[in-house]
Amino acid sequence: MPGKGPDSPVPVSGLSLMVGDYIARLGAVWVEGQVAEINMRGGLSFVSLRDVDSDATIKLFTWERATLQVSPPIEQGSRVIAQVKADWWKNKGTLQFKIMQIRMVGLGELMARLEALRDTLAAEGLFAAERKKPIPFLPRRIGLVCGKNSDAKHDVIENARRRWPDANFEVREVKVQGATAVREVSDAVTELDAIDDIDVIVIARGGGSFEDLLPFSDESMVRTISNAQTPIVVAIGHEEDRPLVDYVADYRASTPTDAATKIVPDVLEELAYISARQNQAYAFVTTTIARRGQELATLRAKPALANPSALIDQRISATKSLREQSHSKVTNRIQLGGAEIRGIQSTLRALSPQGTLDRGYAIVRDENRNVIKGLGNLKVGEVLTIRVSDGEFTVRTGE
Repeated sequence: MPGKGPDSPVPVSGLSLMVGDYIARLGAVWVEGQVAEINMRGGLSFVSLRDVDSDATIKLFTWERATLQVSPPIEQGSRVIAQVKADWWKNKGTLQFKIMQIRMVGLGELMARLEALRDTLAAEGLFAAERKKPIPFLPRRIGLVCGKNSDAKHDVIENARRRWPDANFEVREVKVQGATAVREVSDAVTELDAIDDIDVIVIARGGGSFEDLLPFSDESMVRTISNAQTPIVVAIGHEEDRPLVDYVADYRASTPTDAATKIVPDVLEELAYISARQNQAYAFVTTTIARRGQELATLRAKPALANPSALIDQRISATKSLREQSHSKVTNRIQLGGAEIRGIQSTLRALSPQGTLDRGYAIVRDENRNVIKGLGNLKVGEVLTIRVSDGEFTVRTGE
């Protein structure tokens, strides 16, 4: 088979025909990109079309009138959709892409795409408030992603240092528009996010046209910011501009200056706050001391504290009085008890047999110690015992 070995080479024209046949099978394809360059010469338009998200460019050509008929006119920076067909020039062995159709990508179409992407990312929860990380009160270091020598860089750094002179920045200057903007900004964010003492990252651009801000609505950049562990502040467009990174960032600043006010405190405000708190504390302490002093003076003016021994004397006098009252009550009670006892004793004595004996009476008992209550109980010759007040004696009865 021709061309498969050194013994059967094909001529250059044969190889060119083979390549042409292979490329011809590709047919026409639609491609989207941004016009990096456009030149018209010899009745032809030569267009350099670059990828909007990566560093890739292809060369296109068409008849000059094909581009002139597009409305609005195609110019450098225009975003277009073109139907192209690979065109192999066999005599020169070069490949070009011929434009079959070309039209501008309308603003409405781009906005519709961004709206659809925004809805998709929102449905995933990337814009949810609970995902927002708090901005630290005073970061150790601040990461800054901005354009090279841009006004945004100057605004963020200068305004931050006016508020807090010791603000420390780690700056990454990258392209913030064009084909490489997405990759460079995303790489810078990833790099700064990996540095341990960077506590907040600012992405600043400071406005631009709708097309200029399109990289900041790129899905890969939005996801890079969403995945960052460090809080991120974005200041991309003006107040009316809302690229998708605004929704996923932890704080959306309206301008780079607004971003500066968010990432560091105002040293003058903080000093004024501290001074005010010191004054409040001094006034509180002074008032408290004065109030406590007045309370102490009031307590000291009381008799118990003015003459402490008076209270003791009062307690001693009260104790003595209570003791005397108790002694008097006990003595009276004893006396009354003694009188009651003596009365009871007199009553008992008067009613007792001994009392009766003392009054001259006697108790007569027979031999069985039975009391003789009458003469009928006596027997002749019976021995009787007679009990008198101071003793007893016996007698024998006669006839």
